[in-house]
Amino acid sequence: MSFECIMVEKSGGVARVAINRPDKLNALNINTIKELIEAFTDIRDDEATKVAVLTGEGGKSFAAGADIPELSGQGLVGGKVFSERGHRLCNLIENLGKPVIAAVNGFALGGGCEIAMACTLRIASDKAKMGQPEINLGTIPGYGGTVRLSRLVPRGIAMELMLTGRVIKAEEALAIGLVNQVVPHDDLEDEVMKLAGVLISKPPFGVKAIMEAVNHGTEMAFEEGCRLEQDLFAITCGMEDFKEGMSAFLEKRDAEFKGS
Repeated sequence: MSFECIMVEKSGGVARVAINRPDKLNALNINTIKELIEAFTDIRDDEATKVAVLTGEGGKSFAAGADIPELSGQGLVGGKVFSERGHRLCNLIENLGKPVIAAVNGFALGGGCEIAMACTLRIASDKAKMGQPEINLGTIPGYGGTVRLSRLVPRGIAMELMLTGRVIKAEEALAIGLVNQVVPHDDLEDEVMKLAGVLISKPPFGVKAIMEAVNHGTEMAFEEGCRLEQDLFAITCGMEDFKEGMSAFLEKRDAEFKGS
């Protein structure tokens, strides 16, 4: 695959996807969103890929929101299509069936923050800044930000960030639960790849099952969520990886999961 706005590299079970518009602070134009959808669809269907990493090229920005000149030309109908396309990407990432780690290496604003929130885990550089400043442009988050932000952080904090458009630093993002970890800027890539290695070592279906139980179970009534967990737990108990995990524990050795 060849892309104009992103870069994709695959190695050792990890797919690294980088938004590659550093001269625009990796702003998300329509073509970038289309290419990200194409790339993550391929990653979803690629059995050799176990984990994906999403970041931005240039060292200053993960994705600094929508491409404003492009967005400013949207009306009622265009705005609906614009939002639907972003939702499609974020839903694809969130429900990929494989962990996606956001390596937030700088600005993650507006749509950039929304895409990061759709990722399974978020590790931020100590130089990262995040926020949903759409209110300052006369609009609101359009890629699922009102929903995901209010589920990741306390509702009152989510409200305050979206109503004021305030941009926060990495340390505050960690304190409110918006990111999982903050690391020195120069160590970000190494730390993300270490985490990717840990995730690759786990049983693939178990990883997928946990993500499904969390993503879908939290949207259900409590009893329904528990039944979903029971069903997924039962499936794991019938798999070879379950037998391997139990044997490895009893034999005091590292498990070698095969994905079956």
